[in-house]
Amino acid sequence: MFPAISVIAILIFSILMTRIAAAALENTGLSGKSAKFQSRSAFTGCGFTTIESEKITQHPVRRKIIFTLMLLGNAGIVTVIAALLITFLHKDDSSLPWYFNIAILAGGVSILWILSSSKLVDKWLTKVINKFMRTFTNIQTRDYASLLKLTGEYEVTELNVKKSDWIEGKTLLESNLRNEGITVLGIERVNGIYIGAPNRDIKIKEGDNLIIYGSQTSIQKLDVREKGSKGNLDHKKAKAIHKEVKQKQKKEDEG
Repeated sequence: MFPAISVIAILIFSILMTRIAAAALENTGLSGKSAKFQSRSAFTGCGFTTIESEKITQHPVRRKIIFTLMLLGNAGIVTVIAALLITFLHKDDSSLPWYFNIAILAGGVSILWILSSSKLVDKWLTKVINKFMRTFTNIQTRDYASLLKLTGEYEVTELNVKKSDWIEGKTLLESNLRNEGITVLGIERVNGIYIGAPNRDIKIKEGDNLIIYGSQTSIQKLDVREKGSKGNLDHKKAKAIHKEVKQKQKKEDEG
């Protein structure tokens, strides 16, 4: 039983370490999604892509965070494997049946999965971690959500452009995303070139990574919108919905 509990304890430690590292990376200016991906990649030793790794290696603080994660990850994986072997191979009179150990592991992992997927837990952890870093480290923490006035369902996120996407091949003027309530803050090309505050004549290409600001609902609809007449119709509907929202907001403001 003790080895099985040890595995769960190691998993809790791993989740906390990757979450702390992700928060630290975010506070160096890396986007939330990239920070979480990079921290998990470094901890597990897989999925560390070339373009993303350049953003890490060129930044001294990020490099130190990732290096620490790699060391902890190697030690953690070895410990988990050793604990699992002890759990299922070591037998004596006091050992629990194998199915009890599996039940303990399955239950523990399920609870951890639910907690790690919870937005409330993530929000609470972020506050605690940022407070800890402000107190005990010299990393310059920033509350980017407050600075950008991200309230309600509004967010800054990344959108990868595929060949079948409605916006692929269009200029920002032609896509007219502003009238859907979506603002393109920057475009990262496949070759690594970054275009900040792009003008309306910039064409959106396959493989581009758009940094966009808008409501979650609007962004999600744009992400699944494909080329063709249906995509054009969905664009018109999105503009009409945004217009109604703006008119409602205007009335509330005047009232």
